[in-house]
Amino acid sequence: MTHVDEEIASQPECWQRALDLAPGHLPEPGERVAVIGCGTSLYIAQAYAVLRESLGLGETDAFAASEFPAARRYDRVVALTRSGTTTEVLDALARTKDTETVAVTAAPETPIGGAARHVVALEFADEKSVVQTRFATTALVLLRAHLGAAPADLPEQARRALVAPLPEGALDARQFTFLGTGWTCGVAHEAALKVREASSSWTESYPAMEFRHGPISVSRPGSVVWFLGEPPTGLVRQVESTGARVSVSALDPLADLIRAQRLAVGLAVRQGLDPDHPRNLTRSIVLDQA
Repeated sequence: MTHVDEEIASQPECWQRALDLAPGHLPEPGERVAVIGCGTSLYIAQAYAVLRESLGLGETDAFAASEFPAARRYDRVVALTRSGTTTEVLDALARTKDTETVAVTAAPETPIGGAARHVVALEFADEKSVVQTRFATTALVLLRAHLGAAPADLPEQARRALVAPLPEGALDARQFTFLGTGWTCGVAHEAALKVREASSSWTESYPAMEFRHGPISVSRPGSVVWFLGEPPTGLVRQVESTGARVSVSALDPLADLIRAQRLAVGLAVRQGLDPDHPRNLTRSIVLDQA
């Protein structure tokens, strides 16, 4: 069994531990907040930002850490980083002046511990695989719980996702499109990234209503269109008319992401790839500052 298989399987327990935490220093209602991250952490930041703002808890922006406008006024900056060593995140925090900063990380004893004023440590969700799974989802469970937007049965839904069937024909598909609405757009982007990273498959992701505006042109027999959350009215029928297979689940979208993680590993194994060590990727991106 690969490391990523074990890490995917451990998510119900990690999510329960996150639900049981009561961390300080996370954004309070009414604060103007920026959330930064890279790769998977960026997509988790996007999901959290949309969810927090949609609940009326305060203006919330998500940025790739390399694009963070440090001169803009925020009450708090939240940095998401599994490794605690990502160059762009550390640089963004270094450019942040006179603002409360908090990092959510699996590795608090790394440079992130000195770069952020406060740290929320999720060491129990750290990973050996290059491909992120349980740290990212556990961080989002923690953030959703802090917003009062995490169903109490999320760990049980995660368990169901570990054994739920994958979409029919998905392991033989040649192209995948993941679609979300609202906060699940970030989850859709993360699902596409997982399948792309682990298996080098052709994946795309969009806000669901944008699918009609061009992306539908690549859907055909041999494609899978996967909705993270409830599809907009009429869109499933349009997708089916292309010949693509459709995936819609009654699971919480974050739990359904586990099924996409399983698909990513299954596709990699079928192609003889090592899902723990994707091509051209490392566990942390540390840039040469010279």
